[in-house]
Amino acid sequence: MAVIKHSKQRDAIRQFLMSRTDHPTAEVVYANVIKEFPSISLGTVYRNLSFLVENGQAIKVPCEDGSVHFDGNVHPHYHFQCKTCGAVLDLDMDGIEEAQSLNRAAAANFKGMIDGNVTFFYGTCPDCMMKQ
Repeated sequence: MAVIKHSKQRDAIRQFLMSRTDHPTAEVVYANVIKEFPSISLGTVYRNLSFLVENGQAIKVPCEDGSVHFDGNVHPHYHFQCKTCGAVLDLDMDGIEEAQSLNRAAAANFKGMIDGNVTFFYGTCPDCMMKQ
């Protein structure tokens, strides 16, 4: 088993992700982490984000517009993407009963085994609603 080196840069990236609910892109993470680590490269941010995702410490959130956002909340939850500004936000929903119910409904006519789901809701975010 390979030894995983501790990295202050990775810790800063993870802390930044955990402090947000708007699911930043790698570029947004980079723009913020560079303030603490001026010599960090965008490539280093991408490699550390990939490491965090591969090790269950972050979630990669691919969006309909082709962008990829990152989430520090690895617990089951739902996401919302604004069709106007592209923002990706967590939806505050009670418990995971909704997910389990959706899994059961999907499994009713499926001969395989469903372990989970990824559900995206789309519409207009509160900020864009206020601008209209």
